[in-house]
Amino acid sequence: MARKLPDWIKSYVNYASVTEAPKRMHFWAGVGAIAGALRRKVWIDMKRFQWYPSFYIIFVAPPGIVAKSTTVDIAMDLLRNVPGIKFGPNAITWQALVTAFAAAAEDFEFPQGSGDWHPMSALTFTASELGSLVNLQDRDMVNLLIELWDGKKGYEKVTKMSGNDVIKAPWINLEGCTTPHWIADNMPPATIGGGLSSRCVFIYADEKDKFVAYVDEVVSDGDEALRQDLIQDLEHISMNLLGPFQISPAARAWGRGWYRKFWEEAKARMDDQMLEGYAARKQTHLHKLAMVISASKSDSMVIEEEDLKLANIMLEDLEIDMPKVFARIARSEQSLQAERFIQMVEKRQAVTYEEAYKFIHTHFPDHRDFEGILAGGIRSGQLTVANTATGLVIKSTRALPPDNPRPQQSRELPDVLTKETNTPNT
Repeated sequence: MARKLPDWIKSYVNYASVTEAPKRMHFWAGVGAIAGALRRKVWIDMKRFQWYPSFYIIFVAPPGIVAKSTTVDIAMDLLRNVPGIKFGPNAITWQALVTAFAAAAEDFEFPQGSGDWHPMSALTFTASELGSLVNLQDRDMVNLLIELWDGKKGYEKVTKMSGNDVIKAPWINLEGCTTPHWIADNMPPATIGGGLSSRCVFIYADEKDKFVAYVDEVVSDGDEALRQDLIQDLEHISMNLLGPFQISPAARAWGRGWYRKFWEEAKARMDDQMLEGYAARKQTHLHKLAMVISASKSDSMVIEEEDLKLANIMLEDLEIDMPKVFARIARSEQSLQAERFIQMVEKRQAVTYEEAYKFIHTHFPDHRDFEGILAGGIRSGQLTVANTATGLVIKSTRALPPDNPRPQQSRELPDVLTKETNTPNT
């Protein structure tokens, strides 16, 4: 069975991006689909440990903005059509995991024809609401997820009821959706930067990529044919890619230079405690992603320099928004409302004193709260107050002229997110 598509991720992004979610979200949803097809059958052998293409991909956005669940569902719908792929239960408990891993257990022969069989218990999890899948207050479960991401050869748990539960070669791939509010309510400050959060890839969005009232109007005539090609190539990847990935000499040379430069600059770039643990695992994220990018294009089982470069671009793209993912943690309600107030003034360029008071009064009936928030904005240099003929007006120091609307943040997207492989109807 030959491949149908020259680059699965590029074709998938084009297939999925008829919706309003940013293309980078579709990219990562596609990464999760390929990882789910590869499972624990491929790895990078570092002699003292192995890197496996497992991901904890968390899509973070305010409710109803970019259709997070739909974004995940598009990719997982394709993966569910691949024979042999096992999906985990809707809620992760130790008991449910033991049952699911037992049902997913299988052996694969490598090298083929050698008679050398390797065990594997591979599960992919999806959750439109991360909180319904994972209870972050369950420390045993969180610790388990940490250990499984690192590629344990086996896991054993002793319980009073069932004795020893043993999982051979467990592997978890996860795509989940949540909001900044949920993260603030469920991730204590002490957990950010290390542990589970540093093993997650957070994809944040707070704006639609475009407005699409009726998706069926922008779907191409070849949509179903492309869908079938995507499924067939996922099946091809699942069946034919087996064993260790190699890193080409050019890729190793680039990787050594990247590693040295990254750690020389890490303190300046990632001095926030929330990012320190992620920085320690970025090399692992980088090579896991490079495996998927290589698998997306060919059966070579070789990571080339361009694969590592693209992986680095996509990770750095996420790092821009990473502080927004955790922005609400350990913040008081007053500080959050102050931020909303300043953003409201900036968006409207100027508001009357009465409008500003009504905005704050909705959340804080005490007028002293309003005065405190306003004074804080002025002292921090973000707001000014002017006395006009119609009364006091509050302005943003960053406000733009009315004929110069606030520009969107622009990022240079890699080729995989810009070139289309099919043409939508217009």
